Amino acid sequence: MSTPTRRFALALLAGLCACSLAQAQGAWPSRPIRMIVPLAAGSAVDNAARIVVQKMGQNVGQSIVIDNRPGAAGLIGAGEVAKAAPDGYTLGGFNDSIMTMLPNMHAKMPWDIVKDFEPVSLVATVEWGLVVPTDAPEKSAADLVAVARKSPGQVNYGSGGNGSPQHIAMALFASQAGVQMKHVPYKGATQAAMGVAGKEVDAAFQGIATVSALVKGGKLRLIGVTTPKRMPQFPDVPTVSESGLPGFEFNSWFAIMAPAGTPKEVVQRLSAEVAKALADPEVRDKLNAQGLTPRGTTPEELGTAMRAQLAKYGALIKANNITAE
Repeated sequence: MSTPTRRFALALLAGLCACSLAQAQGAWPSRPIRMIVPLAAGSAVDNAARIVVQKMGQNVGQSIVIDNRPGAAGLIGAGEVAKAAPDGYTLGGFNDSIMTMLPNMHAKMPWDIVKDFEPVSLVATVEWGLVVPTDAPEKSAADLVAVARKSPGQVNYGSGGNGSPQHIAMALFASQAGVQMKHVPYKGATQAAMGVAGKEVDAAFQGIATVSALVKGGKLRLIGVTTPKRMPQFPDVPTVSESGLPGFEFNSWFAIMAPAGTPKEVVQRLSAEVAKALADPEVRDKLNAQGLTPRGTTPEELGTAMRAQLAKYGALIKANNITAE
């Protein structure tokens, strides 16, 4: 084969390969997608994920299956996402504890949140509340602070594990109030909520999405919300800020991440599908009903917010001496 002929053949082959690759990418998704949620079923992120991905799946014509992998405050499940093939068929439904808190608490992380993942979209923020058993004497955040001051170290609180958002929220609450409280870690947020309902622990900060049904069903009492203003869903419940701890606010994220190396076209498509799902009035109503605020961002916006939050929580965790051990 002459040199010009060989060059033509190679060019033709390269063109065919590029065309095949483009067609393969353009065909995404051609099979079901798995979203690993490194948190327990029934948690705020899990509830939000199920609402949003159901609509996304309908829109893209493929099912998106939630795979709950709780444990180690999210480290294990997130690691599975990091190791997955970067083909757009394995995603992570993460909270900001996994993304911006845990990396500030472990000297040796099994993965790097910046290097091992591709940001897709901030889907929603989870609004939070302070809960106690229904027959507890505390009616407000101020009451809880008063009891904790009277009995240092005797009031205990549940969380979804060391370094979980529940842990961070209550540790910051105790620090700002100047009280000592005992931390009782559970395997997940749902278990911690049930621990309060069962009077195993005295209180907990929880995502409203996690405890809304328990509160409305009379299993838990909501004594404060961590939003700047009272929530429309619970207009009679004061904010923590107005009822004992001025300026205290806290919320958490539900964000979608993909393994590093996932094709940019797929990441952009996923982000667009999130935005499309969140534009659906029924989806927004379902999220709002569970205490979640729909967001939707570009991958670049999520990446910027994530890095800023990493720095913010790094400073807070260091100042309050919070560890994951």
